[in-house]
Amino acid sequence: MATNPVFNRIDKEAQQYAGFNQAPQQGYGAPQGAPQQGYGAPPQGQPQMPMGYPGASESMSPEQLEQMYRQAPAGPAQTGRVTLDDVVMKSGMIFGVVVVMAALAWNFVGARPDLGMPIWLLGMFGSLGLSFAIAFKKTVSIPLIMAHAVLQGLFLGAVSVTFNAVYDGVVTTAVVATMATAAGMFIAWKVGFIKVTSKSRRIFGMMAMGYLVFLLVNLGASFMGFGDGWGIYSGPLGIIISLLGVGLASYSLAVDFDSIDRGIKAGAPEKYSWLMGHGLIASLVWLYIEFLRLFAILQNN
Repeated sequence: MATNPVFNRIDKEAQQYAGFNQAPQQGYGAPQGAPQQGYGAPPQGQPQMPMGYPGASESMSPEQLEQMYRQAPAGPAQTGRVTLDDVVMKSGMIFGVVVVMAALAWNFVGARPDLGMPIWLLGMFGSLGLSFAIAFKKTVSIPLIMAHAVLQGLFLGAVSVTFNAVYDGVVTTAVVATMATAAGMFIAWKVGFIKVTSKSRRIFGMMAMGYLVFLLVNLGASFMGFGDGWGIYSGPLGIIISLLGVGLASYSLAVDFDSIDRGIKAGAPEKYSWLMGHGLIASLVWLYIEFLRLFAILQNN
């Protein structure tokens, strides 16, 4: 939960698609397969007939020719490039699977509390492993992304119902805080108040990986009974560490927004909308978990 390698992959591969947005070259120097923009060439995205083909223009009426030339150039959706609508739609689908599985886990664990820990451990480690598999797989695998959403939903539902049974109302507070923070981070990134640079990405990546290692160590400490089950999160130090986790997860959203924007501008293939949606939802889940832990610690103290 503490790192999102998906967008590192998108940033690295986006440059190879940057040519999608470049103006096609003129004349015979254009790359093979690129539409010629010389005199009499049809707009990009319109059917073209080979130069010199007998009857290429004579077979069309003047009205058909005029209609063809007046049509608008093909947009990203017609040329197979990713659009913001694609990312929103895929994010919504992935989020829907997460919510449905979380609701199922909530009801199941609520009736069988003894199965809460096995389910959330399965969901946590399973989704963590799949997140790295998805990030480093050379092709975009929709089945892996959907399987990750299922495991993440199981983790969310089991953890949420367990926390809510001990700390009443903490789930509602965490959900509201997550939504408000996500909206605030988007606005702050959009207006330029929060900057995402190459340097900040590197620093964030190192901090996020370090935080992931800390979470795994703390999980082991909590199983051994350290800190009354909270591990290193017990006491005032736990509040400080939780605030750091909230800060990292929040900045992860800004990195996500920036990476999605860069991928769309670079003209990445439409299939990357699945990868972008997966990364965005993973960051939202991370932020929610950090808020859930923070508010639980505050109630416990």
